[in-house]
Amino acid sequence: MTEEGFDVLPGDHAIAPVMIGDAAVAGRMAELLLERGVYVIGFSYPVVPQGRARIRVQLSAAHSTEDVNRAVDAFVAARAALTG
Repeated sequence: MTEEGFDVLPGDHAIAPVMIGDAAVAGRMAELLLERGVYVIGFSYPVVPQGRARIRVQLSAAHSTEDVNRAVDAFVAARAALTG
């Protein structure tokens, strides 16, 4: 994800917050990802501080490398759809 230019908060846990910033963009991106078969949750104010909207991705040992690559590709495609 970081190689594709996404800001992912670091940590040693299964949840990876992908920082989006704008609440409307995070919500729309989460919708586009769901349409592409990637289930994520968008969070924005008041759950997180204003301007710090994010999409929560949860990884599992059951995910294959192919699963992860498909999710990254879906993020890239969703971002492209939003930015035109």
